[in-house]
Amino acid sequence: SRLFTKESSFMPGPWAVNSGAGKPTKAIQRCVRASADGAIGPMTLKAFADHNPEEIIKYVHDVRQKYYESLSTFDAFGRGWSAKNKSTLKFALELSKPF
Repeated sequence: SRLFTKESSFMPGPWAVNSGAGKPTKAIQRCVRASADGAIGPMTLKAFADHNPEEIIKYVHDVRQKYYESLSTFDAFGRGWSAKNKSTLKFALELSKPF
């Protein structure tokens, strides 16, 4: 059983830089149906290991995008945030492909 895969563990990093680790961690926990408490413990790791990495990648992308769009500064910065989110999604999905 895998813990974190390279592709799905990459997704929260760029979001956490700007928004703190809590938001992406809780998004992952909601995706894998673990308690969304913001702490990565054994139950989250087990749920994560049992989930399809591509599903986690896409879910985190969608939640991150909705979060950005909810911000009052989206009109000013949203184009850049959305581009970064899209490039992060593309890169993580590329990592998830078999060699």
